[in-house]
Amino acid sequence: MTQLTDERPTPDDRVLLSPGPAAPAPDRGPTDRLRGWVVTAFLTAVAAITRFTMLGYPTDAGTPVFDEKHYAPQGWQVLTGGGVEDNPGYGLVVHPPVGKQMIALGEAIFGYNGWGWRFAAAVAGTVIVLLVIRIVRRMTRSTLVGAIAGVLMIADGVTFVSSRIGMLDIFMALFVVAAFGCLIVDRDQVRERMAVVFDEGRVAQSPYGPRLGVRWWRLGAGVLLGLACGTKWSGVYFIAFFGLMCVAFDVAARRYHGVRRPWVGTAVRDIGPALYSLVLVPIGVYLATYWAWFASETGVDRHAVGDQIGFGGSFSFVPAALRSLWYYSGNVLEFHAGLTNSAGNHHPWESKPWTWPMGLRPMLYYFAEGDQVSGCGASSCVKAVMLVGTPAMWWLAVPMLGWALWRAVVGRDWRYAAVLVGYGAGWLPWFVTMDRQMYYFYAVALAPFLVMGLALVCGEVIGSARAAAERRGTGLLAVALYLGLVVANFVWLWPILTALPITPEAWQQQLWLPSWR
Repeated sequence: MTQLTDERPTPDDRVLLSPGPAAPAPDRGPTDRLRGWVVTAFLTAVAAITRFTMLGYPTDAGTPVFDEKHYAPQGWQVLTGGGVEDNPGYGLVVHPPVGKQMIALGEAIFGYNGWGWRFAAAVAGTVIVLLVIRIVRRMTRSTLVGAIAGVLMIADGVTFVSSRIGMLDIFMALFVVAAFGCLIVDRDQVRERMAVVFDEGRVAQSPYGPRLGVRWWRLGAGVLLGLACGTKWSGVYFIAFFGLMCVAFDVAARRYHGVRRPWVGTAVRDIGPALYSLVLVPIGVYLATYWAWFASETGVDRHAVGDQIGFGGSFSFVPAALRSLWYYSGNVLEFHAGLTNSAGNHHPWESKPWTWPMGLRPMLYYFAEGDQVSGCGASSCVKAVMLVGTPAMWWLAVPMLGWALWRAVVGRDWRYAAVLVGYGAGWLPWFVTMDRQMYYFYAVALAPFLVMGLALVCGEVIGSARAAAERRGTGLLAVALYLGLVVANFVWLWPILTALPITPEAWQQQLWLPSWR
């Protein structure tokens, strides 16, 4: 295993050039590429087995369960209605179209059944495991730590359940994690380009440093963030947080390579292209996701200009189709804003964001009991699907976040800082609107960043390749025992994650906290 790396070079890590400043040693990343891909493929295959096993079960007498009842029919409408969903039962489509389009792909393959409306979610959940392995491996320069992240991701109850139900949150998490990964690769690529300029002695040619050329990975992140916004509007939070993170990466890269005015250099050289890649491109992608709505004649509020609102006014120069989409989006925003506790909108499984890090208030997706449920060896059985985070992981969220904050601020470890940015983007903005009706499935996007943080901590427990054999062996043992605990906890929860029949007594044993009831 290659050693874990840190942001700051030490005197031993610098190559002295004469005459001239000290040159940062090149970071070529993990060298065990074959082993890295073998480990990735194996763990991704394990993830696929867990996500796809019994994927079509349970259903409500052959119909969707929980909020699948919204999205599975809308996906079918997308498939059969020219790409547009109208949601006639509710009179309003309250989320952008990408998630429904993804569900429609599965329904096109398997039809309108459990496998059809859940297939795309299972694919997304499996790909998230692959992405987390590769991202953590790149961040730590360690295949072992990447594998640890993969095991934790497989055994996370929140992403596991979300991968097996036809809802939108797993697609949101997929696009966000993929965008995060693109920006991590972009960070490495920027440093590689800066190292070339440094080696060629061109850093001092301008006080602002060099131009860095086209950054395709950052552009890819913009496309993925546009898809995230096209799934749920909360993707906007990640655009803001990731944009600031990208700027911080650029400043650090210029400072690291001796640019005289790194902040001004970043402002002059990098912020403009970053705004294009991480703001304008997502806006364009978001609008493109409404292609079917723009092409339709019957989409909700498609012809609001001329029907609900006039052709004139201060914004008459804006094309009517875009003004109609703005009007439609305003109605959606008004719908969401009206779902407040103060207005009397209460749900028995509602939760507030302060409960999400430890999963104090999970969510019941499916429940059946009584004589009609059999298979548990008793006269009465229970079947349930509960969205609950594996406690051996989620109950460590607060200490992990505290340690990550310490390492980011005091230790100046960019890896923890990046994880905090991703976690914060999925969590902190929700505190602004605490009166709104909220649910634990909003926290699905937090799970990959929780796993990344825990994996980084495990990497520190193990120690670097240069650590003493006894120290490293003890660390490996401690991490192995912890992973065993996580997997055992996941196996224990398996019945209430997959609706296996259990006795009422076993059901009560699964509910560890009063808030889980």
